[in-house]
Amino acid sequence: MLNKTINTVLISLIATLLVCKTASAEIIEVNFAYVGDKEHSALLGVKQGLEEANLQGQFLNQKYNLDLFATKDALTHDFSDYIAVLTAVDIDNFQILAKSLSNTPVFNLSISDDSIRAACADNTLHIIPSNRMAEDALSQWQKKEADSNAKAQAWHADFVKFAARDLNKRFKKNHKVKMDDYSWSGWSAVKMTTDTVARTQITNPEKMLNYLKSELSFDGQKGSNMNFRETGQLRQLLLLIEDNKIVAEAPVRGIAKPPTLDSLGIINCKK
Repeated sequence: MLNKTINTVLISLIATLLVCKTASAEIIEVNFAYVGDKEHSALLGVKQGLEEANLQGQFLNQKYNLDLFATKDALTHDFSDYIAVLTAVDIDNFQILAKSLSNTPVFNLSISDDSIRAACADNTLHIIPSNRMAEDALSQWQKKEADSNAKAQAWHADFVKFAARDLNKRFKKNHKVKMDDYSWSGWSAVKMTTDTVARTQITNPEKMLNYLKSELSFDGQKGSNMNFRETGQLRQLLLLIEDNKIVAEAPVRGIAKPPTLDSLGIINCKK
């Protein structure tokens, strides 16, 4: 009887300790803001990234939230509670937002214009490749295939290397459309941020900005360690597409000098 009583007490004590431990493990909540057209494919990528982050977050006591804002409403909104602002807006509104949020990462998911890279704003992070990157990729390819009418893209639904096939499958299953450059950009912005939260526990936007700009190493299912230039542009492999088929990757081997990601686009800010 004594042993039974002791066992009962021990079981109750263990159960109490487990409940207390569960209760004491605070859930870290992280908020993202998306600014732009709700029909833009960049938003589908953002949602894909959030879904995957929350699946992982169930085991790490992390929860990720997303708030959507029309551009006109965002220009006067207080974004101090957000880890990052993800944008698919025009160039003028992008610059206004970036200027007003100097200590928050502002991701560009849609604008390829080189001028906003050349501006070198401290808090702008350009996931979508620039026009110059695409031009350099095409120029390299045409030195090997002079008659090619290919175009350079950040992503393609038929890309299969480096676990890209799995990402394309997950995206198509969830959203019933193929992942494009913009949706890959949205997914990447969320993925690199949530992975950083999981790895470092950073939840402050200014600290997140500093980490992303100085310490990031991101695969993005492209097979290379991508990071940000001082222009805010993400270094990345580009795909050369002709007749909707992948014909090559840039930097083009044997052509690019140096044969690195920095052979594509503007590298430095003008001093």
